[in-house]
Amino acid sequence: MSFKSLVTFLALTTTASAALIRRVTCPDGNVVTNGACCALFPVLTDIQANLFKGGICGEDAHSALRIAFHDAIGFSLTKNVGGGADGSIVVFGDTELAFHANGGIDDIVANQKPFIAAHNLSAGDFIQFASAVGVSNCIGAPRLDFFLGRPPPLAPAADLTVPEPFDSVTSILARFKDAGFEPIEAVALLSSHSIAAADQVDPTIPGTPFDSTPGTFDTQFFIETLLKGTAFPGTGRNPGEVMSPLQGEMRLLSDFSLARDSRTACFWQAAVGNEDAVKFAFKFEMAKLSVLGQDTSKLIDCSDVIPVPKPFTGTAHLPAGASLSDVEVSCNLFPFPTLTADPGPATSVAPV
Repeated sequence: MSFKSLVTFLALTTTASAALIRRVTCPDGNVVTNGACCALFPVLTDIQANLFKGGICGEDAHSALRIAFHDAIGFSLTKNVGGGADGSIVVFGDTELAFHANGGIDDIVANQKPFIAAHNLSAGDFIQFASAVGVSNCIGAPRLDFFLGRPPPLAPAADLTVPEPFDSVTSILARFKDAGFEPIEAVALLSSHSIAAADQVDPTIPGTPFDSTPGTFDTQFFIETLLKGTAFPGTGRNPGEVMSPLQGEMRLLSDFSLARDSRTACFWQAAVGNEDAVKFAFKFEMAKLSVLGQDTSKLIDCSDVIPVPKPFTGTAHLPAGASLSDVEVSCNLFPFPTLTADPGPATSVAPV
């Protein structure tokens, strides 16, 4: 299956499920499909103003997306390792925050706990709601779905359920498979690195982005991961880090390897410049991730509370100072797109 096939499937699914739906007007004037969703608007107002600093696609938005993944991926189709997207990373933080893969998540939990306490939401609901709202602040991002009604978690997730940047491709794909995701779906979920940054890989340079446009959901991440590495952004080679092509940019070993592995390289290359396909694939896979371990028949679709992100108006490009000869093409099924480089001096990336 290609990204275009995945998007076609999504479009057919959306069309098939579309129908005239009765609307409900909330006391504050907002209109939703289910009255239970009205209670989310005060939460939305609060976190946009006080967690996301006025609706910015910054460090707190990136962190909200990170904790949503780390909480949800603690799930297995074959083993009893956790309840998935249930908020256990907050409720059982004494256990889960000690896992190596969750380094730095304690700061995110500390930032989110006051909001969870202030609003009548389960930890699982708040984590996924904040993630969807945070992503909506990023230009070009999809409008993520949100489902309300997760019960409190019953137990912590198991250790070693979150893939790490120094893991092998085989290990990473096996972990995703065990959670219900095929390789193309894993690549789609990694679109999140378009609006993400590393805090723990090199602690001396927290907030180091994975691409040159961390405030925009685009395909620059897929392009820049394929460029030849030239230097490390901080202290040098750390576990899970390889050389980056741009000053101030972090490149994870896992991303580098997935971009070049025969099982995922063509999916990776197909994403380059294909913003709409990547956006819809990410939306679809995040909807799946956000309800792992949940009985969806008991959840309420409150997706209409999530703000609509601003559209992406740019084009895929090489960063200034790079050329097509710097691209390490790993898929020969179709040619790498012809891209032009930004003018000016070599691109450098500021921390978020």
